[in-house]
Amino acid sequence: MDPELIGDCVHCGFCLPACPTYTLWGEEMDSPRGRIHLMKQHVEGTPMTQEMAGHFDACLGCMACVPACPSGVRYDKLIESTRAEVERLRRRPVADRVFRGLVFGLFPYPRRLRALRVPLRATQGLRARARPLLERLDARLGAMAELAPPVPRRRVRLPRRVAARGRRRATVGMLTGCVQGEFFPGVNAATVRVLALEGCDVVIPPGQGCCGALSVHSGRPLEAARFARRTIETFERTGVRTVVVNAAGCGSSTKEYAELLSGDPAWADRARALRFADLAEFLAELGPAAERHPLPLTVAYHDACHLAHAQGVRDQPRALLAAVPGLTVKEIPEGSMCCGSAGTYNLFQPEAARELGDRKADRVREVGADLLVSANPGCTMQIAAAMRRRGEDIRVAHTAEVLDASLRGLASVGALGGPR
Repeated sequence: MDPELIGDCVHCGFCLPACPTYTLWGEEMDSPRGRIHLMKQHVEGTPMTQEMAGHFDACLGCMACVPACPSGVRYDKLIESTRAEVERLRRRPVADRVFRGLVFGLFPYPRRLRALRVPLRATQGLRARARPLLERLDARLGAMAELAPPVPRRRVRLPRRVAARGRRRATVGMLTGCVQGEFFPGVNAATVRVLALEGCDVVIPPGQGCCGALSVHSGRPLEAARFARRTIETFERTGVRTVVVNAAGCGSSTKEYAELLSGDPAWADRARALRFADLAEFLAELGPAAERHPLPLTVAYHDACHLAHAQGVRDQPRALLAAVPGLTVKEIPEGSMCCGSAGTYNLFQPEAARELGDRKADRVREVGADLLVSANPGCTMQIAAAMRRRGEDIRVAHTAEVLDASLRGLASVGALGGPR
C-alpha cells in the first residue's frame, strides 16, 4: 500500500458513477475514493478491521475508475496491494478459508479442471434442481452450480504448431488458459484458425499452466509470481517473442509480469523480453489478409473490464467485427459497467454479482441482438447465467469465433456461439 499512490487521490468524485458497487449501494466506503480513504487510514495506523476488509472484498477490481480518474490514480495497483495486505493480516472464518481453498486449488490448474468434465456433464440436469438447496446452504455453492457452463462432449486437442495459410506474416505463441482451455476449447480452436488464416505460424506449447491472473487479483502475489515465471519459461522455450492471449483477465495480468516480478530484476527483464498481446489488439496491428465472408448478424459487443479498462483495448474488437460484411455491431447501454464476473468475484460475492449480472442482462435484452460477443470466459459464463434466469434465448460467442465464421464462410447463427 504505497502512500504516494494513495496521496494522488484528490477525492474529486469522478470515479463514483463509474464504480459498480457505488452504483448498487450508494455507500461512500464502497466507492474507489472511499476505499482509498480507508487505505490511508490503515497506512497511518488504523488496524485492518473486519469491516474495513469487507469494503475491500466488495470491490470487483473492474478498474472502471482508472480511466475515469482525471488525476491518474493507480487504483489498480492500490487494490491489488491492499488485497494482499488483507490476506496477510486477516484470518477469515473457517467456511471462507475452505471455499477459497477449493477455488484456488482448482481453477488455476487445467488438469484438475479437466477431471471435473465428466462429473459436471453427468450432473448437468441435476445442478439446476439442486441449486436452490445449495443456495440455502451457502450462496457461493449455488453460484458455482449456476455458473458452471455446459461441458463440451469432446476435448479439443491443439497441435503444437499450426502453419500459416498462404504467406507467413508473423510467428506467435498462444496462451491456452485454464477455464478457457477446458470449458471453452472452441474459442482456442477458432483463435488458432483465425491467426493461421491471417498469415501467422501459431506455436502452442503443451503443458501450459495458469498465468496467475486469479491469484494476483485476489491478493496472492507470491502464488501469482510462481505462475508467471512458469509461463515465461514455457514461451521462452518456443523462441517466440509475441504471445497472443484471448482472455481479458489473462491478458491484463501477463502484460504486468514485469511489475509483478520487479523484486527480481533478472525475471523482470525476462518478462519484458516477451510481448503479450490481446487477440483483437494483435489482429488490428497486423491488418487483414484473408477474405471476409458475409455474416448477416446483429451482435451486441460486451466490453470485458480487464480488456477495456485495464488494457485499453476498446476500438480494435469493434473494428474487427464491423469489418465483417453484413454484420451490425450494437452498443450495450451502460457498456462500461461490470457484469459482475470479475474473476472469482461472482463466487466470493454472489449477491452483488447477481445484481450486476441481472442489470447487464437487462441492458443486453434492450439491444435485441442475435448474438452477444465477449472476450472473456468469466463474462461469458456470468452473462449467460443471468440471461438464463430471464429465459432469454441468446447465444454468446467470442470475437475469435465470429471472425472464424466469417473467414470460413459459416453464415448461420447456429454455427456460432456457446450454449444458450
